[in-house]
Amino acid sequence: MAVTCLVAGCASLKMTIPDAFTQQATKQHVKGAKRNRMSLDQFTISRVKRGITIIYPPGWGRAYYLENLFLNQLGISMDGVVENQKGKFHYSIADANNRLEVYAHEMSIKEETQYTLFTSNSIFNNFSELQNYYYIFTAVIGGDSTKVGKDWQMILTNVYDRKASGDHNPFTFINTGDNGMATNGTDTIFIKPIDVKQRITKDGQTKDLPFKLLAGYELSTSGGVIAVMDLIKKDVWFYNELDASERLVVGAISTAIFARRVHDQGW
Repeated sequence: MAVTCLVAGCASLKMTIPDAFTQQATKQHVKGAKRNRMSLDQFTISRVKRGITIIYPPGWGRAYYLENLFLNQLGISMDGVVENQKGKFHYSIADANNRLEVYAHEMSIKEETQYTLFTSNSIFNNFSELQNYYYIFTAVIGGDSTKVGKDWQMILTNVYDRKASGDHNPFTFINTGDNGMATNGTDTIFIKPIDVKQRITKDGQTKDLPFKLLAGYELSTSGGVIAVMDLIKKDVWFYNELDASERLVVGAISTAIFARRVHDQGW
């Protein structure tokens, strides 16, 4: 999938979906993403019941005692900071004949090294370097097995480890895209992020962005793409050849991703 950022400064974004797919797919709009009331054309969605989203205040991580023996003499302090968030929610999604229950959990942990120049009053006297980031989103999607088959297990992950990756760039940012899959033990749907990689300037030139922005997700099986999620416009494109039960499962996966709060897509 190609994604392009339109207008200088990326004031307007658009995810370009190939005509070959849109001509064989139907677009449905999601209203109420991240809220407790969502709607998706041709489906009935219950109120999203959420547990308390726990945002732990930043706590101290690794203590750099030996490093600070030297750095403090230069007017620099080095500390480890950890941020932790957890959330969960439950809702049901139904078509005219069947219903699926969605039980989801998400968790993120971010570890940073924070440098402070305590001899300076400048607003730039603090700098944080990302060390580790772990995000896990899991969901159980199930219903009446006699009607809609086995339960589906869904997982999306995003992991960064500075030491393991050998990354020496102090300005590394968290990659917003998560990779994952959903399976019922027989069938598997792969979930792949789609990023904004380019922008079109006012004079019509295409230029690469210095960073990537998450624009959506592509859902596919071994047979090809079956759905595309547009996080910017809050749309889901369903492949027309899906049967009713497959369409309902894709609807459940898509709305579960739209319902997330710990993972903030920024749209």
